[in-house]
Order: sequence, then structure tokens, then C-alpha cells
Amino acid sequence: MSRTWTRTQRRTPTPEKPTRRIRIGCGAGFADDRVDPAVELAEHGRLDYLVFECLAERTVALAQLDRLRDPDTGYNEWLEERMEAVLEPCARHGTRIITNMGAANPRAAARVVAEVARRLGLDGLRIATVTGDDVLHLVKGTRLPLLDGPGRAASTVSDLHETVVSANAYLGATPVTEALAQGADVVITGRIADPSLFLAPLMHEFGWPPADWPLLARGTAVGHLLECAGQLTGGYYADPGTKDVPDLARLGFPLAEVSEDGSFTVTKVPGSGGRLTPATVTEQLLYEVHDPAAYLTPDVTADFSHAHLTHLAEDRVAVTGITGRERPTTLKASVGYRDGFLATGEISYAGPGAVARARGAARIVEQRLTTAELLVTEARYDLIGIDAVHRGAGATAVEPNEVRLRVAARTATHLQARRVGREVASLWLNGPYGGAGVTRETRENIAITSVLLPRELVMPNTAVQLTAARTVTP
Repeated sequence: MSRTWTRTQRRTPTPEKPTRRIRIGCGAGFADDRVDPAVELAEHGRLDYLVFECLAERTVALAQLDRLRDPDTGYNEWLEERMEAVLEPCARHGTRIITNMGAANPRAAARVVAEVARRLGLDGLRIATVTGDDVLHLVKGTRLPLLDGPGRAASTVSDLHETVVSANAYLGATPVTEALAQGADVVITGRIADPSLFLAPLMHEFGWPPADWPLLARGTAVGHLLECAGQLTGGYYADPGTKDVPDLARLGFPLAEVSEDGSFTVTKVPGSGGRLTPATVTEQLLYEVHDPAAYLTPDVTADFSHAHLTHLAEDRVAVTGITGRERPTTLKASVGYRDGFLATGEISYAGPGAVARARGAARIVEQRLTTAELLVTEARYDLIGIDAVHRGAGATAVEPNEVRLRVAARTATHLQARRVGREVASLWLNGPYGGAGVTRETRENIAITSVLLPRELVMPNTAVQLTAARTVTP
């Protein structure tokens, strides 16, 4: 039998009733994040909204390549599994879902969600898609200056010639608020600024004007703190013996309780793993922020420099003091382009003299790559555990019993990259004794650079469809 999606009645506060608080949880902080913390939030978080933030800088460009190979793909690979896990509890509790798992193909992602809803017997699900972030037609071949160097002589988009495969602008919260105003239960987007996914439901619920900069800045702070999920509750923060975090294997993801004036508290589901303190909040507040007094988003220029954190109770921190000013006149767009191929090959050595044998093996491969006509444009040779991170460190107090050589190189073609891996594999019989555990990988390198576009050129589009459940035969 089917069931109808539950929609929580939205009430306007009156003088006789206290100002309501909206509860927003983060179900994912990157594309491959865990699923079970999102289920925990959906079941026990008493949420109004559950947001999945799953797009890193290169994710859309890689998704565009998938879509070029198959027009029915281009969305997050874990979309179906996540929706299978959370749609039913969200329906039961009246929780609406917002996600950028649409990546390069929100419409195809919406079809997947609709099919999951039919399998679960959820009737009347309203799924919205937000598109318009794809600005390849506006960018390709232009003389727009690049904001960050692509690692070779290029200063404008046109310098990248025909290697450009994608260009996606960071949209703001407005198209998501439009979807929510049309009654969407699930909103699927492509590239939208991470905090905007969380700001949108607050603008919708509280009726915040699109030019009330202090309020938009506070909502942006909510989104910025939640967007990386487990980072706020102790993941990545943890440093055993220095910054201990309990039960990381069951790390709970965060949620925020937000009032109409933009004041908010961040917390997590009681009993979940991890820890949420002023220290974890401080680290996340500063994460990926170049200037805390001028955090630029499509919606507002937020000022975090006077943020005040109050430790209310265990795993509960109140955040105040956020303000903001007018949004930028431009939108950032990430441009993805083909930049050759990357090859890696690894081999292990163990026992007495392991380091010397690994270094000897590295010299052999280096000489081979230097003399062969492989057109290797860049290469590095690392002993993992000795100098792979701290380049040139080299010396160790104690000779390790085992070491792994990694060779990484950039080439112009796929065949040349494969040959790099073959040179590492050939060490089995043509290098020092005892080499074992060879692995090799070759992949196309999609690099990212950025440009700025006048915001009036970017035209977001919101569409909502009603999904009927499949008829279930007794």
C-alpha cells in the first residue's frame, strides 16, 4: 500500500506564541560520505530540513564527463542509496530534503528519486530541480581572466582552447526558496554555493528579505558550519592524545536550531558519536575562509570576525555576533578542463636495506622515464612514510622494516601513462630484490580553474513535479 508524504503545517508566529525555531541537519559533507548518520538525523533529529552537501570543486566537472558518456548519468553515485535510506523516515516526520547531488544532471537525479519513492510507496512526493548553473555556453572560448593559475601558461579561458569540458556558476539560495514556496518536498540542484543550501529554507520559513544582509549572513553562518557534516562534530578535528573525540566510528552529524532573528545553536543527536564544542565550531567557522570579515557568497558578504560562541551544555554551542553586508556583483564559476593523464605505480620493499632498495628502484624508473620518449611532463618519486608528505625529509631515526615506493607522473596521452605504470611493474624482475605488491593506475586529469561572471548573465530555473506512487498489488 502507498502512503502520502507528510507535510508539516507551517505556522506564522503570533504575539501569543513563542518564535519558532527551524531545525536543519546535514546528512552529508562530501560525495562519498557515510549514510547511517543521515538516517540517524532523519529518525531522531526532529528535523524540518535535511540537507546533503555533496559537491567538491572538481565533482561537477567529473560528473559532466560521465554525462557526456551517458546522458542518463552525471549525478552523485550514492544518490539512490541515500534516498532509499532517508525518504521514508523523512516522509514520516515531515522533513524536507535539499541536496546538490544532482551535480551535472539534476533532472536525471530527480527521476531516480521519483523511482525510489515509487518503490517505497510514497504518494504525492513533490520533487523540484534547480538548473541554470551550467554556463559553459557563456564561458567557453571567451577572454574571461582566470582567477587561479591552471599550472601552465594560460591567463584566460580561451587560452585553454578546446580542453574546457565544463563551467558551472555558484548559484545562491533564491532558486531553492522558489522550489520550497512551490511545495517541494525534495529539492535537487547542481552547483549551488554550499551554505546557500542551508540558507534557502531559513529565507523561506522566516520570510527573510533577499537584501537583509545581517540575517542572510547569519543563515550563511549556519550553512557554513553545517556543510562539512562530521567536521563540526569532531571528524578531522580529532588528534588522539591531544584533541580526543569519542566514538568516531559512530560519528553523529550536526544539526542547527535557528530562530527568526538568525541566532542559532548547533548540536547533534544525543547519544551519537563525536563531540561538538566551541573548539570544533571555531575550526569549522574558519575552514576555507580567506577573510573572516568578508566571506563572499552569492547571497551576501558575511562577517564572522565578531562571532561569539557560548557553550550551553554538552554538545550544544550557541552562535551570535554574525553580521553581513551587500553581496558581490559577480558569481564565481568553476571551469573544468582536460589536463593530460595521471599515472601512479607503487611497489613495496621489506626487511634489511628496504629503504636503499626502494631508493635504487626509484632511480631506475627515473632514468627510464628520462630516456624513454614518454613525454612525461612532471614526475615525483616518494617513499611513503619517509618523504611522501614532507619532501626531502629523507632521514629517519630508525631504519623502517618496510617501505613503499610510489611513482606519480603526468603525461599527454593515456598510452604514455600506462607505460609509466609498466615501468614500475617491471621492477619485479628488473630491479632490486624483494619488490612486491605492485599496483598501478591511470586516469585522465580534469583540472579546475575559476572565473567571475556578471550575475545578471546567469539564469537559474526551478521546476517542480508531482510523483505518484506505484500501485501495489496485495
